[in-house]
Order: sequence, then structure tokens, then C-alpha cells
Amino acid sequence: MDDPTRRNRLDEEESPYLRQHADNPVNWQPWDEAALEAANERDVPIFLSIGYSACHWCHVMEEESFEDEAVADVLNENFVPIKVDREERPDVDSIYMTVCQLVTGQGGWPLSAWLTPEGKPFFIGTYFPPEEQRGQPGFRDLCERISDSWASDEDRPEMETRAEQWTDAAKDRLEETPDAADADAPGSAGPPSSDVLETAADAILRSADREYGGFGSGGPKFPQPARLRVLARAYDRTGREECLEVFEEALDAMAAGGLYDHVGGGFHRYCVDRDWTVPHFEKMLYDNAEIPRAFLSGYQLTGRDRYATVVSETLAFVDRELTHDEGGFFSTLDAQSESPETGEREEGAFYVWTPDEVREVLESETDASLFCARYDISESGNFEGRNQPNRVARVSELAAQFDLEESEILKRLESARQKLFEAREERPRPDRDEKVLAGWNGLMISTYAEAALVLGEDEYAETAVDALEFVRDRLWDDDEGRLSRRYKDGDVKVDGYLEDYAFLARGALDCYQATGEVDHLAFALELARVVEAEFWDADRGTLYFTPESGESLVTRPQELGDQSTPSATGVAVETLLALDAFAAEDFEGIAATVLETHANTIEASAIEHATLSLAADRLAAGALEVTVAADELPDEWRERFASRYLPDRLFALRPSTETGLESWLDQLRLGDAPAIWAGREARDGDPTLYVCRDRTCSPPTHDVEDALEWLGENADAVGSSETRDESGSPF
Repeated sequence: MDDPTRRNRLDEEESPYLRQHADNPVNWQPWDEAALEAANERDVPIFLSIGYSACHWCHVMEEESFEDEAVADVLNENFVPIKVDREERPDVDSIYMTVCQLVTGQGGWPLSAWLTPEGKPFFIGTYFPPEEQRGQPGFRDLCERISDSWASDEDRPEMETRAEQWTDAAKDRLEETPDAADADAPGSAGPPSSDVLETAADAILRSADREYGGFGSGGPKFPQPARLRVLARAYDRTGREECLEVFEEALDAMAAGGLYDHVGGGFHRYCVDRDWTVPHFEKMLYDNAEIPRAFLSGYQLTGRDRYATVVSETLAFVDRELTHDEGGFFSTLDAQSESPETGEREEGAFYVWTPDEVREVLESETDASLFCARYDISESGNFEGRNQPNRVARVSELAAQFDLEESEILKRLESARQKLFEAREERPRPDRDEKVLAGWNGLMISTYAEAALVLGEDEYAETAVDALEFVRDRLWDDDEGRLSRRYKDGDVKVDGYLEDYAFLARGALDCYQATGEVDHLAFALELARVVEAEFWDADRGTLYFTPESGESLVTRPQELGDQSTPSATGVAVETLLALDAFAAEDFEGIAATVLETHANTIEASAIEHATLSLAADRLAAGALEVTVAADELPDEWRERFASRYLPDRLFALRPSTETGLESWLDQLRLGDAPAIWAGREARDGDPTLYVCRDRTCSPPTHDVEDALEWLGENADAVGSSETRDESGSPF
């Protein structure tokens, strides 16, 4: 056959990250059968480079090594070089990142791995400099040494033995599960109890930075939204004030510091320092989905308007910069853009300011001084001589300093922000990765749907539904009943993973809760049925990350822990528990078995398995079912429930009559009404509420206050924190 490795094939790919490397002199191959077969035919190792389009050090390694003709000659002659977009192929990334962490104790991107032709790793690392420095080998020299060793009859057997050992270690970490059939096996005593929620909360509190907010005693600082969910629910369950204090400290630190874009809204990826000053400037869709959900919980728990404002500003950013014209959401904005001064691509160039730039835009010296004082814009700068805005001064302090009323201060600051935003829009923009990923869209859909309920904004529900329909139209195959992962300019690629099905199923369920439209519930159930068919292994009692019918890799990974995104297994379990109320299938049985299988893992490291800990709590406590028999949810009911923090509530809207319900059951492929709907029609022709927890129900009522009173009387089981009055805003 023709050797595909004699040219760079990435110009045939739609991934923006892969296309960034299409002009490299390296003969890059995509991860496909042709490239893997070529490695076997040529009997040479694979050099695997994994990254993503917004990755700063990926750009650096490209410029230093992959654009170098001499490096390219070494790679092309002695290896099959393969490029992988980790956002398209998280399964491949998971396997080799696990090996990297096991072998080196750390990970990151770019991930650089040298593999046997069968895909088994024998040397691994992350970024390699072009020349040796600080004990790290230079990349070209390393490649030459690896090639020489592979050709050596003495060295190659040792490399192949190491590859087997590392692959076995990855299998042990990613694939192995306790034997559920063995009564003495770990996890066989049953799923974790609700105590695991407090165990997780205790560990999270121990990791809290009570001085600067967030978690960890140094930098970098990551947002950790799953940990925030645990603290919020633990406070709701127990009333433990420390949980709420740490939760609010983290929200306030993220909203005030450089993680947040104070001019245009939205969150950067993480901050490089302990005090949240300087971010890594890339903006990821999943961060701008999961972080606002924590702020919605903060708004419900405290009633503080500033948390709702962060949500609305972030969603405005997503609308403006990450939304496809026809619905659906793009993946990332790059950290780098062209500097107006140097013309070179620099990290943060789009976002940072000098005092002179602020004065030039605002013209008014008072307004410029006010904005600089508020957001720490100084001559010395906080980022390479320029400034990433950080909100450091209180309005009350500025009012005293500038001898102005607080209302006037706020008015001037907002006017200044708008002018600076308009000026910033004229700068060269960061590149945008316009992949539409099913799973990440599911996360964003859920946030828009939840924001519609909590903030009472119908347009958020409309955006959620538009995105759900975009993904469904382009990535869901109705005939095959299968979901693809990625859409880009009409091109569809990669079978969906567990996170795609689980995140999108949750998004569809949340759209149903926000709109009462049964079609979204039907889609959620369809996705859940594929989760059972393709990812559930009954013999081993677990959910795998890759579909059973998918590509065979050196190991079949699971995803139990929370990473940059929530645990795919954790979200799948939570979603199956919620959908069990509507399904003929035993989704709760699957969820309970997964939790039982991994009980010891969850209990031993609850902080790393926050989403699974939340799922275990939901199983133990039972969902709060709010059945509404009505043609439309009354506004008063929506507002009253929106003001309550009910983290595991399930809005189960249904038609007001039994006749209307029959057509729903047909669409859901159900013969009989599920218990959550059965016999719960509207009474006396008026909208009627039924509130239940763990098979204990309130009487049917037309009065939302009666239902909320029942919640209060059952607070030991339900939690149901009221919002609190706005007070003590530090900003």
C-alpha cells in the first residue's frame, strides 16, 4: 500500500488544533488505522503528541521544534508522528496521560509519548525544550537517542518490556474493578451512604485557602466547581456554617480576581498564583458552564445579587463569543492573540491594559483614575508590565477617596467598563476553536436551563433548547440511535464517549425541567438507554468511558474522578438516578451498582471523586420530586421554587389531564404512567403540585406555600435552604 507517512495529512482534518500543524515540515498523521498500520509496516515507533488549540506550551513546542526542518527530518525518518486533539479524543489522552502521571508523577500538555507500533508507551513526558536545560533533554537529541535504542538488538527488548509494564499499569489504574460477584470484594457491602458527602466536605475544608479563597496553599489556583457543589449541598444538609463560608470565599475570590474577565465577562482557565491575580488567559466552554452553576447556587443560598450578576455577564459572554449562529456552542478561545505593539502573538494581549491605555479610552482623568483604582491598573503592572484587571477596591472606599456618592461611583464604573469593552473589541482577537463537542455542549445547555429557572429569564431556556436541537440535528443519528462527539463546519467525527451521552442527557433533562416540553425528556431517555447498551458492563458493575462497539485501544478507560470537567461516571450516575423516575428500565439499579462497585474508592478519596460523592448522596437521600400537573408552570410557583436551594430537585411537569398524558407516554415509549405522574392529574381544573421525597409525599395542593411548608416540615430529609438577605457585600 502507499505509505501515508510520507506527507503531512493534517490538512484533511477539521480539528483547529490539528490544522494548526498542517503546515509543519513534520509528516503528522491523525490517529487512524492508516497511521497505525504504517508504524507496523515500517517497524518504527510512534511519536504521539497530544494537545489542544488553546494550549500555550503546545504553541511553544511547535515553534521551537515542530517547525524546525532538522527536527522534522529525524521524526519523519525514524518515527510515525501522530497528532491528537485531546478534546476530540479524550480516550486516547486519558490512557497516555495516566501513564505519564504514573511514571513521572505529573502531567500536562503538550503530552509527548513514544509508543511501540502496537501503541504501548515506553517513554513519556510533556513539554521538551529544543536544547537540554535544567536536566531536561533537548527534543531532537532525545528523538535520536530513542531511535538508536529502537534499532539496537540490545536495547529494544528492554524498551518493549517497559512498554508492557507501563501498559499493564495503565490497565490496573483505568480498567480494573473489584469483582462484584465476590462477597469479600471491596465495595461489595453496598453503595456509600450519605456520610460520604460530609467526608468529602471535611477534606475540601481542610484544603481551603482561608486567606485568599479557593483551594490549595499555593499556585496555580483552579476553580474546582465540583468541590463547590459538595460544600453547597453539605451546608444545605447540615447547616454547617464553615461550608458556606468557604463556598462564598471561593466565589468572591474568583469573581474579584483575574480569573474573571471584568471588562467582557466570562472566566479564564485558571490563575497561576495563589491570590488569583494573573490568569492563564484561555477561555474554555466547560469552565463557563460549570463555574456559573456554582454562582447560581450561591445566589440561591445567600440571595446576593452579585452572584446573579456574574452569571448573567458570563452567559452574555458565551452568547457573544462562543455561540454558533444556528445554536450550539464552540469550544475555546485561545490564550494568545496578536499584540498591537509588537505584532507578535502573546499570551493575554487581548485582555491586559496600561494606565495610559485606560486614560486614552476614557478621556476623563477622574473616570480613568477611578477605574484604575477599582481594578488595580498600575504603572508597574501585574502581568509583564501590563495589567489584568482585578477588583481590589470597595465602592465605599472609592466614594470616600473621590468624594462621590456610591451610586455615582457605580454609574461611572459601568460607563467606563462599556467604553473599554468597545475599545477592546477593536484589538486583534484570540483564535476561536469552533469545534462543537456534544458533551461540552451538554454542560452549557444545563447551565442555561438552570439559569432560566433560577433567574426567571425565558431567553436562557430558549438558548438551551436551540443548542440542544443543534447538537441533536447534527450529532445524533436517529436511525442508528447513536451520538457522535464532534461537529465542525459540516464534518462529523468520533463516536460519542460516556461524557457525551451523560452530559447531553443531563442537558436534555434540564431543558425538560425548564420548559415542560416532553420531547427533551424523551431524548434524555434515548441517550440513557444507549449508556446502558454501550457503556454499562453488568459483569464488572461499572460504566466505561468508551463504547463497547468503539475502537479497541491498549486499555478501556473509566473516568471516576473529576478532571477539568466533572466525572463522566458521576454525571452518568446522577442522571440515571433522575431519569429512573420516568423510565421502564432499571436505571437506579445500574447507578446503585456502579456506586457499590467503587464504594471503597469513593470513600477513600472523596475529594477527588466529588461528583460521585454527590451521586451517592442523591441515591441515599432520594430525589426531591416536584410533580406539576398543569399546562404551564405558574409564574409564582416558578419564582418561589427558584428562590430555594434544592440541589436534587426534579421538576416533573406533566399535562393536566390523563388524556393529555397518554400522548406523552407514547412518545416516551412507556405503556403505563410512571409513579411520578400516575394519578397526579390537575385537581378541580387548576394547576396542582405534588411534592415527594423517598416515597413520602405532600397532599396535592394548588398553593405553592403549602408545598413549601411541607418542605420545611421535612427539612431533615430535604434540606431546602431559603435564600438569605443581601448583606455585607465586599464589592
